[in-house]
Amino acid sequence: QVQLVESGGGLVQPGGSLRLSCVASGSIFSIYDMGWYRQAPGKQRDLVAVIASGGRTNLLYSVKGRFTISRDNAKNTVYLQMNSLKPEDTGVYYCNAHRVSGVTSYNYWGQGTQVTVSS
Repeated sequence: QVQLVESGGGLVQPGGSLRLSCVASGSIFSIYDMGWYRQAPGKQRDLVAVIASGGRTNLLYSVKGRFTISRDNAKNTVYLQMNSLKPEDTGVYYCNAHRVSGVTSYNYWGQGTQVTVSS
């Protein structure tokens, strides 16, 4: 079992920045691929950024150049640095931990943190 707790959301003006943090507990953090998902009102939850256990990253095309995902395995924490925020970045951001062992897929979610980009 992995418990995930997000923080860092809030209200920010367009062009502003936020840094989201997700602290994991309960298992070996470093073996998990970690991701940030976003769910806008009335829409599905979409993957925004992912960082593999080995450190490789991938980001949604619309956030490339603005968002950065990173992890600190010593602190069991994954971060999402969000710069040049736009109103369309608004949504609830969820942290996800995922790994596959044999034929079993393990997937854990945090409770989410609200990000609102508005003037």
